Amino acid sequence: MAGIVVRPRARIYHGHDWVYNTEVLKTFGDPAPGEVVSLKDGRDRLLGSAIYNPASQIVARRFSRQRQELDLDFFVRRVRLAIQEREALGAFGLAGRVIWSESDGLPGLIVDRYGEHLVLQTLTAGMDLRKPLIVEALKLVLRPASVFERNDAPVRRAEGLPLVTGDLWGQTPPDLPIELDGVSFRVDLRSGHKTGLYLDQVENYRLVAAHAAGKTVLDCFSNQGAFALHCARAGATRIVAVESNADLVQQIRLNAARNQVEVEAVQANAFDYLSSAVDRSETFDLVILDPPSFTKSRGSVDSAWRGYKEIHRRALQLLSPRGLLATFSCSHHVTREMFREMLVDASVDAKRFVRVLNFLSQPLDHPILPHLPETEYLKGFLVQALPGR
Repeated sequence: MAGIVVRPRARIYHGHDWVYNTEVLKTFGDPAPGEVVSLKDGRDRLLGSAIYNPASQIVARRFSRQRQELDLDFFVRRVRLAIQEREALGAFGLAGRVIWSESDGLPGLIVDRYGEHLVLQTLTAGMDLRKPLIVEALKLVLRPASVFERNDAPVRRAEGLPLVTGDLWGQTPPDLPIELDGVSFRVDLRSGHKTGLYLDQVENYRLVAAHAAGKTVLDCFSNQGAFALHCARAGATRIVAVESNADLVQQIRLNAARNQVEVEAVQANAFDYLSSAVDRSETFDLVILDPPSFTKSRGSVDSAWRGYKEIHRRALQLLSPRGLLATFSCSHHVTREMFREMLVDASVDAKRFVRVLNFLSQPLDHPILPHLPETEYLKGFLVQALPGR
């Protein structure tokens, strides 16, 4: 087996599973992109098996601490184990994540389940080369009606991979009905955002909606209106859902009609809507901020901070006395501590001080590995405004 000798003091010696190009002492055996390589230290001791890609800054991603090939038996075992672990935690439902990349020992592989239909992403060269084996393993373990490839994520370019979509097995319906906690959606697995729905927010829809009864609600960056719909079902008195995409605004209206609830769907830039609502002296009892990632790299964190701070300042100004703000960041470059500090700065500028009611995160079917902080990307807070401060 070809391999890599890793420099001393590289992060892999401290539990991480990635080797960056600056951490390679030497390469032996002339491995090809996507090939399985052995990782060794300077004394020729095995550190594990990894997938290799010299085109990426992350040259190697370890998937086993033993010598291991990526064959059909391996994929079947890893898929079965991922499902068993989720079932043991009560986290394997009708819709959810089956495989979450390194967290399930399959670097760069994401598999989401929507009933009997699966959506697959292969974000590393090693997994992309083995799509037929992965599909075969999924068929053996889950017996899906279809497997659809959503490899249109721009992050694939960092691995030198093209952006492609299409059926890998069976035929994926263009309009799939899904129900989450009694709320009905029609999901487009072929072109909907991410793999069709924000499956990482399923638990948070429930947690936030538990505070919505009798309240006025503003749901910003609403996408298909999932937070708004859950709040409506929970008994909110008025719900405004703000979304900039015209097609998604129409989808919010259709979803509201499907669930027989009232939601005011507004097509607008969330920054502009928040600013104009402040100018109108409007107030809401519950404001939800679930924006797309403001940063894709460490170099743009400062710019993201300013964007996050501005929307939070405006959102806090809109809160009624003892009003609630549920807010999220989906960038792993923005740590929870950074997000908390931004929230403090925004509250000082808004002259609205808050207390934390709940720390929000990704669900159990998106497992977080503490030694691999990149597996945690979704973090959030539910805070309450303190009156008279």
